[in-house]
Amino acid sequence: MLGSGAREHAIVTALLGEDAGHEIVSAPGNAGLAAVVETVALDPSNGAVVARYAADNDIELVVIGPEAPLVAGVADAVRARRIPVFGPGRAAAALEGSKAFAKRIMDAASVPTGRAIRATDLDGVARALDELGAPHVVKADGLAAGKGVLVTDERDAALSHAEHYLQMGPVLVEEFLDGQEISLFFLSDGHDVVPLSPAQDYKRVGDGDTGPNTGGMGAYSPLPWLAQRWGSEQAFVDEALDTVALPTVRALEAEGTPFIGLLYCGLIVTDAGIRVIEFNARFGDPETQVVLPRLETPLSQLLFAAATGGLGKLPFPKFSPDAAVIVVLASEGYPDEPVTGRVIEGLDAAAEVAGVTIAHAATAVVGGEYVATGGRVLGVVARASDLAAARTSAYDAMGRIRLEGSFYRHDIAEGVA
Repeated sequence: MLGSGAREHAIVTALLGEDAGHEIVSAPGNAGLAAVVETVALDPSNGAVVARYAADNDIELVVIGPEAPLVAGVADAVRARRIPVFGPGRAAAALEGSKAFAKRIMDAASVPTGRAIRATDLDGVARALDELGAPHVVKADGLAAGKGVLVTDERDAALSHAEHYLQMGPVLVEEFLDGQEISLFFLSDGHDVVPLSPAQDYKRVGDGDTGPNTGGMGAYSPLPWLAQRWGSEQAFVDEALDTVALPTVRALEAEGTPFIGLLYCGLIVTDAGIRVIEFNARFGDPETQVVLPRLETPLSQLLFAAATGGLGKLPFPKFSPDAAVIVVLASEGYPDEPVTGRVIEGLDAAAEVAGVTIAHAATAVVGGEYVATGGRVLGVVARASDLAAARTSAYDAMGRIRLEGSFYRHDIAEGVA
């Protein structure tokens, strides 16, 4: 398992829960992962190092968690050793690594999305802003840890955001799409595609969707309002499969760049129907932490089938009707300049709440104590019979954790039960 975040912790937790005797190595992992599996200090973005370790240690499946190793071509290096790997190669991972590439593929596959204008200088951005109008949507073309998107009514703010990211490459100015955002994951073996259950995340740092975008401050699954609008959750998933995921995977296959791994479809439900906001090439964080606890089909079976071309032989995954909620704890100063090195207390007390698990993200053990090492420190995940109960448990557990200066949103899954 490559990666060191809460997403990777959630994937490992799901695999360990299968009681199938898996031997799991996490590289590089975090303090939470180190407590349950072997961890190895290697660079997950160094393809040669990862491939050599996998070959030398008879690894039967490599699962790539974060986007950086994918864009760096780690999956290609591992496949060159004939080792099954869950994660797209460098060419297909450009679906996340380049917003412009993703738009081109969407156009080729006739996938419904908003209009976008690519700009390489500030004058081009200004013309695009005027052409598309407010609200303005400006996106970094490349990877930006979930912070490269700005939605604003203020033209000057849009220009300032673009100016910052133009130093790193092109930006896209996009048509604003109004509606409810949904994260929907699809497993792909390069030809066949199977869906997981939808989730909804909270990207902005503050309550009421205020403040800057982050990597995600919380999420929940399933989405009761979605079932009400579409007649059933499955009807929505089927439509997204037919109009978005399958055409995208088949377009990449036709280009000779098969997408093998997790296709994250960032969707929005508008009055005109489903539209794509963005694609990612890996499990989302924090949505993974609420989707996998509800998964009843063995995750290892799905990952291995995707890595080896066998998804078409499997039935669609099954999910529990239970609900799951995650609330993310962030360090003081996040997302700009998070304060690190402070001690985290109360984790055992939080885990005592029924249905609660702790997904570690930026944590380490120093002197026998857990300390924060980054911005999004951990997530409190609660599973219960319905969203209201899961939400209550998540906040009960979060209230038992202490980290000086830390904060979390208080409105995750509020009013959606």
